[in-house]
Amino acid sequence: MTFSVVGQVGDAFGVAVASRFIAVGSVVPAARVGVGAVATQAMAKVSYKEDVLGLLASGMGAPEAVAQVSSADEAAEHRQLGVVGVHTQATHTGGECLTWAGGACGRDVTGGWAIQGNILTGPEVVERMRETWLARTDLPLPRRLVETLLAGDAAGGDARGRQGAALYAVAPGAGYDASGVLADLRVDDHPDAARELARLLDEHELVFGAPEDVVPLEGALAQEVAERLGRLGHAHEDPAAALTAWAGERNLEMRLTQRGIDARVLEVLRRESP
Repeated sequence: MTFSVVGQVGDAFGVAVASRFIAVGSVVPAARVGVGAVATQAMAKVSYKEDVLGLLASGMGAPEAVAQVSSADEAAEHRQLGVVGVHTQATHTGGECLTWAGGACGRDVTGGWAIQGNILTGPEVVERMRETWLARTDLPLPRRLVETLLAGDAAGGDARGRQGAALYAVAPGAGYDASGVLADLRVDDHPDAARELARLLDEHELVFGAPEDVVPLEGALAQEVAERLGRLGHAHEDPAAALTAWAGERNLEMRLTQRGIDARVLEVLRRESP
């Protein structure tokens, strides 16, 4: 009923998942800074997440961690697990998981990965996800996870349809308050959940991303920005001061820079001040 990718890019770990299951993000993904990430699915056992992360933190490899939690579980043959640690990875599909079910795992230049799914339209879902993950080493982890999930969705995904999707990723010092949470996004109930998750990631990157493609705030551009900010109620003799006030109101303060104006901030300003 679910397909997921667990991945690593350097010291960042995360999971992206989609399913014909409401609020799938409350069940499947988990990750811990400096340790790894886990996806528990099929007849998911939520306690697997903390159990496996604890074993990884103790130094155990992913295959051994999967074997240990499965050995004490009478329903293990109905479950799937994807696990990635600092130097290890594993995917497990129990023999009683509903067809089509299976997975793949490996390691590339950025780190480990594990892809798995059950009640899928066919093995092409996992294969397309594997191809996409391996091809997109240029992307940061959250975007790479979501692009891989979209590839699985486009290949057929969950044979029953779409409903929920989620992204959870961690990295040292990441997040609004440097807590380590790189992304935590959920689509609980949507007819095109994977694409809605991608839209939320776009918004997340806009709000939490660092300045990029910065243009100096001078000359004709400074005048344009000042005029647009004035139309939005932020008139000020100093365009930079007006920009700071508006960006704080618009939750774009993390993209502010003394070097000028971020290209994506300028795009939003132009869109919102016709």
